[in-house]
Amino acid sequence: MLRSLLTAILIFGATQLAADTIRVASFNTELERSGPGLLLRDITSGNDPQVAAVVEVIALADADVIALQSIDWDLEGLALRALMAELDKTGAPYSYFYATQPNSGRASGYDLDGDGRLGEPEDSWGFGSFTGQGGIAVLSRFPIRIKEVSDFSGFLWRDLRAALLPVNDDGTLFPSAQVYLEQPLSSTAHWAVPIDLPNGETLTLLTFKATPPVFDGPEDRNGRRNHDEIVFWQAYLDGAFGPVPDSRFVIAGDSNLDPHDSEGRREAMQALLSDARIVDPAQSSKGGAAAGGQGHAGPDALDTVDWDGPGRLRVDYVLPSRDWRVVDAGVLWPGMDAPEHDAVLSASRHRLVWVDLALD
Repeated sequence: MLRSLLTAILIFGATQLAADTIRVASFNTELERSGPGLLLRDITSGNDPQVAAVVEVIALADADVIALQSIDWDLEGLALRALMAELDKTGAPYSYFYATQPNSGRASGYDLDGDGRLGEPEDSWGFGSFTGQGGIAVLSRFPIRIKEVSDFSGFLWRDLRAALLPVNDDGTLFPSAQVYLEQPLSSTAHWAVPIDLPNGETLTLLTFKATPPVFDGPEDRNGRRNHDEIVFWQAYLDGAFGPVPDSRFVIAGDSNLDPHDSEGRREAMQALLSDARIVDPAQSSKGGAAAGGQGHAGPDALDTVDWDGPGRLRVDYVLPSRDWRVVDAGVLWPGMDAPEHDAVLSASRHRLVWVDLALD
């Protein structure tokens, strides 16, 4: 695994990364556009500042495997391939990728938010104005076992054990019982992606992007769904959906939930972080620590997003299984005097999160 000297000095300190380590990262790119084909247009134009900043951030991180969120999906993978071509130009090539149709933007045919109007972004199985808006993807420098990927995007919400389905005041399901005959749990996707490592082992990447726990009504539909999208992984590890891979795993994605601050059912994130099968590297950054106090219970240094209103929160995670040895970890959020500071802030409101794992 090659690391540039510049990256090592500017971003990740003086730690020398040996060939027997891998870097796994997660990054909500916010590469969403208002219509199909527009992301491909912006990437291939060569003059979109956000695209350029996203490419720079991913290249700086130099991860071997990276889970991406909020990147528009298209049937032929043209936008993702175009992004990979831009990364290749910067010397950060990825030979393998995985991306399938997400639930975001997929029309449901129902009035899911109960406002009396059909066909709105809120009425898709996952929020979105068009099919594939704001999907997820995996890029890897190691082979992905495409045929062995487990895609749980079609798993019905009602089938999750102890599902927190939203209800009306009278106890009936919101917006109707009929909806939950078809309603998937995943607002975007849940994947278990097996990846072949150089030492002959397999890494199972568990990746997802959960709905924000807001933008709903007293039924708390999004808050409940967000909770259940997170606890899904503990049910998965319990074997609720079939045999659990015996390989080491990493959970990487955007839960849209801070364990200590802001809205949402924070107990879901607290339970995942404290699960005995998982290590929380508690990735931190100089930029987050220096951003200033905001009266939150959670440490500023651990924050991974900077939103207007809610402020800075920890919502992006890379969590290895306990049988990994963590060599290093962090959030790519440099201080204001760092040369890459502007690119990091221009790319996305989210920050890239990474962990280095020993292949032993």
